[in-house]
Amino acid sequence: MQPLRVLTALLFAAGLLAPIAAVAQSPSDPASAHNQLAREIFQELIEIDTTHATGSTTDAAEAMAARLRAAGFPAADVQVIGPHPKKGNLVARFRGSGARRPLLLLAHLDVVGANREDWSLDPFRFTEQDGYFYGRGTSDDKAMSAIWIANLIRYKQEGFQPDRDIIVALTADEEGGEFNGVEWLLQNHRGLIDAAYSLNEGGFGAIRNGKYMSNDIQLSEKVYMTLRLEVTNDGGHSSIPERDNAIYHLAEGLSRLAQHEFPVRLDEITRAYFERMAEIEGGPIGAAMKGVAANPPDPEAAARLSEVPYYNALLRSTCVATELEAGHAENALPQTARATVNCRVLPGDSADEVRQTVIQVLADEAIAVSTTTEPMAGPASPLTTDVLGPVERITEQMWPGVPVIPTMVTGATDGRYLRNAGIPTYGVSGLFEDIDDMRLHGKDERMGIKQFYEGREFLYRLVRALSSEQQ
Repeated sequence: MQPLRVLTALLFAAGLLAPIAAVAQSPSDPASAHNQLAREIFQELIEIDTTHATGSTTDAAEAMAARLRAAGFPAADVQVIGPHPKKGNLVARFRGSGARRPLLLLAHLDVVGANREDWSLDPFRFTEQDGYFYGRGTSDDKAMSAIWIANLIRYKQEGFQPDRDIIVALTADEEGGEFNGVEWLLQNHRGLIDAAYSLNEGGFGAIRNGKYMSNDIQLSEKVYMTLRLEVTNDGGHSSIPERDNAIYHLAEGLSRLAQHEFPVRLDEITRAYFERMAEIEGGPIGAAMKGVAANPPDPEAAARLSEVPYYNALLRSTCVATELEAGHAENALPQTARATVNCRVLPGDSADEVRQTVIQVLADEAIAVSTTTEPMAGPASPLTTDVLGPVERITEQMWPGVPVIPTMVTGATDGRYLRNAGIPTYGVSGLFEDIDDMRLHGKDERMGIKQFYEGREFLYRLVRALSSEQQ
């Protein structure tokens, strides 16, 4: 990552990364009026059901629109639009001088489903407990949605005059569904969200053992692809079992897939990530990171890092079984057995080659493989000083000594639609999470209270810096 080190040194030398005077009030002080507003909005969003199965993003979008209109935003600059009554998207514009092209602030309103019986708490009730905010969507992605709205209102209250329009888009169906908000807006109302670049989810701060390790900025992401595995046969009576059993075929194939590892491949972004993280981690993990960042990667180092699920996902494409369905009666041999396998393909890998590899690994002609979610690749966003400079400067102000590290996100975001449309997108939030206890999409999803307020302040400062030529 030598070029980034040189760039950072130049920025410090130019004074662009020098810390400024600390604000009088701690950014994470819950008594702050700005934090109180953000908390109220956060709670309102968490307690609106926006799941695909039973919820409505329109309800959440209308609630946020009402807040913006009450804060003095013209009705013409606050729109809730979408292709379906329950799939509304909020698009709001804070008008600037127009000296530069707009900045788009993106977040999604929809969340994955959650069953009450699976949680220790009610997933759709905003709960403050043990230093955390709990609820479905607290980390993915309603924290960012709440922050964008709270900060937009703050800019309005302060009379901030940006040199560019600031657009906030809170959208539908990022997690799944037929009406992806970003895709729909680009196809039908591109002018509403067209921008020089966008800030989005995908980058987060990393905490380990209570220590703030890095503030990541996401430049690329894996390619999302879902496969369906299916075995069919004639079935029969369970009292006369046959060896040719659809469930056994599927289970044996999945067992082989579970043992398979795709090859290690690093690109410029992931190699830079491991180079910089090696300096932070130190010890055996740091040494392994140095080894894997070598060209070619050291196999023993790769094997060591592969034991950590997150690092393993950065190193290679992955395919994992996520859903099973089989049989039709307890006293009948199964006529059908199906499995869903979700693949996350490295940007440089071929999705078709990954699919063919899965077929080879299953090694059973009885298992039919089809693609249910077509892959969409996209270019990486360029790491420019216009974006990196403010991110590094504000990170240093708020968390001295914490480095900014470019990364590839192992999941998928709506940034891929924007990047393919020519709008560079940067995943950066200043929201720090424990990387050994990530709960997004899982049981008892949560966001640290202190970290939520810090992230709000970080994004407030960052958007101001990116919207003012004086900064």
